[in-house]
Amino acid sequence: MAGRTRALLTAVAAFVLLVAVWELVKLVVPDEGVLLGDTRVLPRTDDAAMPHVWTVLARLAEPEVAGAAAGRTVGAAVASGALFTLGLAMGGLLLGGVLGVLLALAMQRSGLLERAALPYVVASQTVPLIAIAPLVAGWGGRIAILGWSWQPWASVMVISSYLAFFPIAVGMLRGLTSPARADVELFTALAAGWWTTLLRLRLPASVPHLVPAVRLAAAAAVVGAIVAEISTGTRGGIGRLIIEYAQSATGDPSRMYTAILGAAVLGLVAAGAVGLLDVVLRRYRGSVS
Repeated sequence: MAGRTRALLTAVAAFVLLVAVWELVKLVVPDEGVLLGDTRVLPRTDDAAMPHVWTVLARLAEPEVAGAAAGRTVGAAVASGALFTLGLAMGGLLLGGVLGVLLALAMQRSGLLERAALPYVVASQTVPLIAIAPLVAGWGGRIAILGWSWQPWASVMVISSYLAFFPIAVGMLRGLTSPARADVELFTALAAGWWTTLLRLRLPASVPHLVPAVRLAAAAAVVGAIVAEISTGTRGGIGRLIIEYAQSATGDPSRMYTAILGAAVLGLVAAGAVGLLDVVLRRYRGSVS
C-alpha cells in the first residue's frame, strides 16, 4: 500500500512539475520565441502556440459546437474518444500479448528458433508505423469471413498489437530464461518434463519481468491505436479528434490541446491498469534468482 501511494504521489508531482515548467516557459521565453540567425532555437510561446493550462482546462467545459443548445461539451467529446481508443488499445494489447507470450515460449523451447526469430522481432520495430497502417487497412479491407467484413477498428487493433507484442515477447523470454541453473538442474534430476518445469519454475520466475513489459506494452498499444486512427481515418477515437481539433487550431488552439491532454491521460490510465496485474501476481515478485 505504501508503495502504491508513493507511486501515485510521484505521478501527481510529475504532473504539477510539468504544468509549472509549461507556465515558466511562457513567462520567460518571448512570445515570438528565440531565433539564432534563421534558426528558431526556442518555440513561440504566445497564446496561439502555447495556451495557458487553465485556458485548456476551461475549454473542457465549453460546448463542442458553438451556439448549440444541447450539444456535448469538449470534455465529453474527449472522454468519449478516449474510451473508444482505450477499448481498441486494450484489444490490441491482448492480441499482442498472446502472440508475444506464444512466441517467447517457442523461442525458449527451441534455441534454434530463438536465434533465427529474435533478430527479426527486433528489426520489426524499426519499420515506421505510419507506413504499416495503410497496408493493414488495405489488406484487411479484402477480408470477409462468414458474412463479416473487415472493419476500420479492426485495423486499428491489429496495428496496436504490432507495438504491444514486442516488449511482451522480449520480457517474457527474459523471464522464462531467468531461473538459476541449479533450479533447472533440480527439476531435471526429479525427472520433471518441460511442461512441469514451465508451470512450476519458469512461469513464476517470469512474472517480475513480465509485469514491467506489459506496462510498457500498454502505453505502446495506446500510441499505436492513436497513430492508427490518424493514419486510417478511423472515426470515434481520440486520434481522429486530435486531427479535427487541429484543423481549427488557428482560431482555437486550446481545443487541440484538450485532445492531446486526453491522449496523455489515456496512456497513463492504460499503464496504471497494469498495476492490477501486478497486485494479482505479487506473490511471485521475488521469484527471480
